[in-house]
Amino acid sequence: MPEQPPNIILIMTDQQRWDALACATGGWGHTPNLDRLAREGVLFEQCYCAAPSCVPSRASFFNTDWPSSIGPMKNGDRWATSWVSQLQAAGYRTFNVGKMHTQPFDAPCGFDQRFIVENKDRFSTPRFYDDWDKHLKQRGIHPPTRLTYKEHPEYTTALGAIAWPLEKDLHWDHFVPDMAKWLIDDLDDKPVFLQIGFPGPHTPYDPPPEYLDLIDESSLPLPPDYDAGKDIPPLSTYRDIMIHGNHDGIMWSDHPSREQLLRLRKYYAANVALIDEQVGQILDHLRAKGILDNAVVVFTSDHGDALGDHGQIQKWTMYDCITRIPAIAWAPGRLPAGERSQALTAQMDLVPMIFELAGLTLDKPGSARSALSVLQGEARAREYVFAEHGGCNMLPDIEKVAMIRTREWKLVAYPNREYGELYDLRNDPDEVNNRWADPACAAERARLEKLLAAHDASMAAAS
Repeated sequence: MPEQPPNIILIMTDQQRWDALACATGGWGHTPNLDRLAREGVLFEQCYCAAPSCVPSRASFFNTDWPSSIGPMKNGDRWATSWVSQLQAAGYRTFNVGKMHTQPFDAPCGFDQRFIVENKDRFSTPRFYDDWDKHLKQRGIHPPTRLTYKEHPEYTTALGAIAWPLEKDLHWDHFVPDMAKWLIDDLDDKPVFLQIGFPGPHTPYDPPPEYLDLIDESSLPLPPDYDAGKDIPPLSTYRDIMIHGNHDGIMWSDHPSREQLLRLRKYYAANVALIDEQVGQILDHLRAKGILDNAVVVFTSDHGDALGDHGQIQKWTMYDCITRIPAIAWAPGRLPAGERSQALTAQMDLVPMIFELAGLTLDKPGSARSALSVLQGEARAREYVFAEHGGCNMLPDIEKVAMIRTREWKLVAYPNREYGELYDLRNDPDEVNNRWADPACAAERARLEKLLAAHDASMAAAS
């Protein structure tokens, strides 16, 4: 009798920086459970998402191609298909608990059943009421929103870092894993694909206050002191929008103080600590049910957060603090323990690996290359990765922004604009010195522009 296919557990957070894992090189988060997962599995230290916001990044990952090829280029764009359908057709029970950020929010997307908990603070008309909303309404509880946070006495100085005002179990990142543990307790012995989507540590940065005690402020790195990006009009516009608007309960500052930045990063790290605790409890539940005896576990996020780097907050830009993401794969007996891969990896490359570990072949690999083949030395690592995003309410000055990143250089292009970004990552890993107009870098800029143009042409032909 053939061995039963492995259970597949995919845990995704929202807006989690790669260095918020303590186990990452230069990492500073409080993440003992995720660190253990990495020690027993593979940590991909050079993994990059395909877009610097939720919808195009997730749509790309779940359809294994670049945003311009599959359609969604910004938040709000429609996507409702995924490779989960293939697992469903192969006999897997398929469940989603938490955030997927499909458009529409309740698209089946290959799942037998979805328990939907979406963005922390959706602000749309008509409003979509997810399972968390319904739970709170049934209990007569009014959750915090960007409007209520605006009335907080520290709103104008907190940069979005405000402690959770309700009971801990009502927090988004406690409610989702509670639902997941409830579902896990009821699973039968059929192979399962379970996607668990944490809404955090996305803004607002609002952990339950007890998690703040886990964070040592002295361990938190502060952004370099510089004004990079102020010569790039869309980045300046984006900064102004965050300063003068009220996006996700944040009022940003053009010159945040050291104390403000420490508070911001402490609250963010506390939210990550809450998630890490809950990941540990989820794994304990899976282990108690015997589900981890034959399993593949993948942990990742859709994109990062600037947290003050480059004078910015949130996402929508192509700096590594946004496009570089945490990625861990755990599969004892199938993957080596303690491996730290330095191979340049697109997040979508994790998908064919998942299928191969399950004894399946991904029907439509698109632009994905198997991370497993690279780990096993059967294929060469990527020479470069891409990311792209369309003009949107946060980037109203442009039609598109596109990135190509090698191990040594990064180019960010704004089509039909004279400006751009070019960084020598060997000598400038913090992306401080924009070499776009530097004659000494003209040859490298031309080489990357040519590669990016070829990539764009191939995507146009495929779409």
